[in-house]
Amino acid sequence: MSDYFPTIGLEVHAELATATKMFCRSKNDPDEKEPNVNICPVCMAHPGTLPVINKAAVRHVLRVGTAVGGSIADFTEFDRKNYFYPDIPKGYQISQYKYPLISGGTLNGVALTRIHLEEDTARSQHEGTQSLIDYNRAGVPLMELVTEPVIHDSKTAGAFARELQLLLRYLGASEANMEKGEMRVEANISISKDPNKFGTKVEVKNINSFSAVERAIEYELKRHEEVLESGGTIAQETRGWDDVKQKTFSQRTKENAFDYRYFPDPDLPKLKVNEIEEFKNIKATLPELPWERRERLSREFGLRAEAVEIFVNDEQAGTFFEHVAEALKNDKELSALASNYITTDIAALTKTVGVTTAAFNPVYIADLVRLVKMGEIGSRGAKDLLALMAKDSRDPKTIAEEHGLFQKSDAGAIEKIVDEVIATNAAVFAEYKAGKAASLQFLIGQGMKLSKGSANPGMLKEIFEKKLS
Repeated sequence: MSDYFPTIGLEVHAELATATKMFCRSKNDPDEKEPNVNICPVCMAHPGTLPVINKAAVRHVLRVGTAVGGSIADFTEFDRKNYFYPDIPKGYQISQYKYPLISGGTLNGVALTRIHLEEDTARSQHEGTQSLIDYNRAGVPLMELVTEPVIHDSKTAGAFARELQLLLRYLGASEANMEKGEMRVEANISISKDPNKFGTKVEVKNINSFSAVERAIEYELKRHEEVLESGGTIAQETRGWDDVKQKTFSQRTKENAFDYRYFPDPDLPKLKVNEIEEFKNIKATLPELPWERRERLSREFGLRAEAVEIFVNDEQAGTFFEHVAEALKNDKELSALASNYITTDIAALTKTVGVTTAAFNPVYIADLVRLVKMGEIGSRGAKDLLALMAKDSRDPKTIAEEHGLFQKSDAGAIEKIVDEVIATNAAVFAEYKAGKAASLQFLIGQGMKLSKGSANPGMLKEIFEKKLS
């Protein structure tokens, strides 16, 4: 076990879902493929242009801050963060420094420092000896969330990032698709032998998947320890993550706040958020939050934890389940059975057949669950029926009758099946008669196979036992 105590803080950037950019009317379209079409004199920093604050972007950040229990600023302003890079057309980025929109809060057990609003940079593309710049992204509203340095392992960091993505989607603030760069995670990592002190901090920037967040942190913790144990010192720097080589690499020495020469942007007004009418009751605009839904599904339906996570993470599946549960009058036992079919059989059909839950009528799924519960359809028959219902919009009883999927409970018919199974599996039946209990399950399985899943398994068992005596 390592003698070093790790400390991790996260900075997460998320592009906000607004119609236009942060300070101008240019379209905010993350899916635009043609470069440099969503631009204007304002976001390209032409002389004499003036920025205007995007109210929808401010509202998104206030809703996120309220959801995590943060404090909304009485006073806030935008600052100029000065640095030169080809993807910054102004030569500075409009951001927030001293007076962020949100202070404090907690998410997934991790304390937050602040949440503020800024504009995104353009996108650089490097091809051989050339670098190309696409300014479509320049000026897109960007939320930055900073945690306290209270994370001590990679799994906690990964879980936090996943929960944040979920929250942003529930609020409609951002799709937060990491593959598209709509959400980027940066990890600040240090180790020390004294749990009350921080070591030298290294930042790993722009990690683009949750698993990469965890792997980058684990790699850095190991690298720090190896450097210190060999007598070296950790350089305060910014590093990148190479997903192919599974290692970090040095990019540049780490800047400090004074390097950016922050000062209030003279072209933008100061904001007294509490005096803006539509921001006065932000809490009332919040939907049910992920952790609230998680708790309610567990409490109301007694679902297994895996099913709850599926329904919380996949809103479409979760909403579909609740429609089915409503059709079942929220009966706990029946709803739990419906949950099993939705998370296993229906989920499998969405992949193999290519349908979505929208292909299924929730009332008809509730009817199918009742048929299973009453023993009219067996588990094998239910699977076959669901596959048919994915392509047939009729009610399950009609489909089941047409395809002979109802369980046979006629004693005479089932006895004939039993006799045929015994005749073709005499050796196994002999083992059963000799006391090998496991042979009975094989024989019942053969009976189900022979009946194409339509025989009542309870009656099969009963008749096999009678034959034994």
